[in-house]
Amino acid sequence: MGLELYLDLLSQPCRALYIFARSNNIPFELKRVQLAKGEHRTEEFRKVNVLMKVPALKDGSFTLAESIAILLYLAQKFKTPDHWYPSDLQKRARVDEYLSWQHSNIRMKGSKLFLCKAILPLITGQPLPPEKLEFATEELNTALKQFEEKFLQDKPFIAGSEISLADLVAVVELMQPVCAGYDLFEERPKLKEWRRRVEEAVGKQLFQEAHEGIMNIKSLTADQLSPELKESFKQHLKQLG
Repeated sequence: MGLELYLDLLSQPCRALYIFARSNNIPFELKRVQLAKGEHRTEEFRKVNVLMKVPALKDGSFTLAESIAILLYLAQKFKTPDHWYPSDLQKRARVDEYLSWQHSNIRMKGSKLFLCKAILPLITGQPLPPEKLEFATEELNTALKQFEEKFLQDKPFIAGSEISLADLVAVVELMQPVCAGYDLFEERPKLKEWRRRVEEAVGKQLFQEAHEGIMNIKSLTADQLSPELKESFKQHLKQLG
C-alpha cells in the first residue's frame, strides 16, 4: 500500500500538506474527508485517526496525526530539499520557533476571525455584532504585527533566503481570513511581497488550486453543514460571549 493523505482543503493544515507534497513530487493518494458533512466522525475514518481530525496520514500500516508531525515525516522520508527543514542548526531552530509560536497566535486568531466573518453568520442567520468582529480583527492584527517584527523582519522568508515549512504553514493560515473577506495583505506591503515570494516558490497554479475551495467559502449554505458541526460552531459562538 502506498502513501495516503486524508485531507479537506477547506482546512489550513490540510492545504499546507497538499501544497508541500505536490510541490515536492511526493507520490500519494488523496483521500478527501469532507468536514462539513461530518465524514471525519465516521467509524471508517476513526480507524485512520482516533482523534477524528484531519489531516491524517497512512503509510502502509503506519498512521500519523497532526499536520506538523506529518510535514516533518514527509520531509525526512522523501528527503526533500534542505531549505524546507534546514540541516543548519540555527535555521532549523528558526523554523521550529515559528511552528511552535503559530498555534496560539496566527492560527488561533486567524481561525477566530474566519469563524466570525464566514461561519457564525451562516449558522445564526445574522452578522456578528460589530464590537465582537472588531475585537477579533484587532487580535489578529496584533499577531500580524508580531509576525512581521519577530519572524519575518527584513528577510525574504522566515528562515532566511529560501522558503521553509514555516512559510508554508504561515501563508495557508493567513489565507483563511482573506477568503472570508478580510484582506490583511492590502495595507501590509512587506507581507504582500512575502506572500508573492511564497506563491512563486511553490508554484502559483498549485497555490490557487489548493485554495480554490476556501476562496468560494461564501457560497456555502447552512444546510450543507452536518448537525454536529453546527453544534460545534455554536459552542464557539458562546465562547465569544
